[in-house]
Amino acid sequence: MKLTQQLMCSYWKRYVDRHFILTWRWKGQLKGQEPVVMKRWHLGKDRQWTTNSRFQQLDVPPQEGEVVMRRKNFVEPLEKWPIFKGDQVYVLEGKDAGKIGIVNSVWPERNWVFVEGLNCKFVENQLSDDASDPPELTREEQPLLVTEHVKLVDPSDMQPTDFEWRYDEEGNEVRVSSRSGRVIPLPSGAQQLEDFVIPSQYAESPDKDTKNSDLMKITYKPSLKYFEEELMENMGIEEKRKRAKTYWY
Repeated sequence: MKLTQQLMCSYWKRYVDRHFILTWRWKGQLKGQEPVVMKRWHLGKDRQWTTNSRFQQLDVPPQEGEVVMRRKNFVEPLEKWPIFKGDQVYVLEGKDAGKIGIVNSVWPERNWVFVEGLNCKFVENQLSDDASDPPELTREEQPLLVTEHVKLVDPSDMQPTDFEWRYDEEGNEVRVSSRSGRVIPLPSGAQQLEDFVIPSQYAESPDKDTKNSDLMKITYKPSLKYFEEELMENMGIEEKRKRAKTYWY
């Protein structure tokens, strides 16, 4: 494959990447080629769009100046997420074991929950520009695993319990305690979507949102025609060519 100067400068990615896929694999790196390295995103306690989360993805922290090899996050897959924001949970491990708290944040990507006021650690933050000023201590809640570190509280005796999903008389999914058979009510946070919006509390905007009545209208009429044939019929295009015969073996 002969590369001209114009090809190397203007169409490098288009042709060279195609050359690597369709032909033999070049051993080594060509002149001017920029290797694409997919970095593994490290999921921490901060959301991906925050500044702290982006700072954690740096391979060379400016404070230490050494390369940090991050491990892959192994997460146990869950068939259905069990605990939601606003649930009362019983802490099983840690320095606050045996205490009951309210979940204020969930992190399904790591099977984490954060309990308000429990499992905390103190962090020093230098808020002042003057180095002589003492740092301030702030309390940060640490994550707890939903599979091992916390359990839901049974409303009948306020003790930790396992539960299973069932359907009530109205067809709604509810959580039922395995020990007492008592229904564990779902908090309002169970209705919260991935973008932190509760559908029942959402106010529609007539300028930006599509009306529900327009969404419920059935505008598609099913037919036995292909998609191309429907377009040709709507646009008034007449097909004069004969379709070739097809054979099934």
